[in-house]
Amino acid sequence: MAFEEFDKLGPLRPLVGAWEGEGGVDFSFHHAEEETGETPYRERITFSPFGPVDNGDQHLYGLDYRMSAWRAGEEDPFHTEIGYWLWDADAGRVLRAFMVPRGTVVLAGADAGPDSTEFTFRAQLGDPVHGIVENEYLSRRASTVSYECSVRISGDEFSYDEDSVLRMTEFEELFHHTDRNVLRRVAE
Repeated sequence: MAFEEFDKLGPLRPLVGAWEGEGGVDFSFHHAEEETGETPYRERITFSPFGPVDNGDQHLYGLDYRMSAWRAGEEDPFHTEIGYWLWDADAGRVLRAFMVPRGTVVLAGADAGPDSTEFTFRAQLGDPVHGIVENEYLSRRASTVSYECSVRISGDEFSYDEDSVLRMTEFEELFHHTDRNVLRRVAE
């Protein structure tokens, strides 16, 4: 993508580059201990621009992204994601399409303007537009019924608060698996 086309990324433009955060907190069910708890983590995300992607009258610009998170003192990541953040200027929407290697795929959407610095992605299990798809094992044991991620961008810092609501065999009530972090730009 040519530099002059970066403006076509709308609210995603400030995210181009590499980001790292040391203060992540993951609240989840720990199967080995059979209890819930917080796991501190460090994280790296890279966003690479591309576009346009033309679908008839629809024109998207986006960021190819890769994310990895590591528990303190561990060499191998405990969580990774690959996917896209997309800007649909005509619809005033940001889309986040990603896959988690446990067997979950999410296409979440958020209303946004070209200069928005805050937006909230949402997806629901079974929604044909902003939905969640998962493998058979997860569908039976730990089904993600909704996903929400609030993003805030401010200069060379961005943060997120994420809530994946799960229907798990270990609990009678729905379980909120949450993640949050503040990341700082380390390269453009």
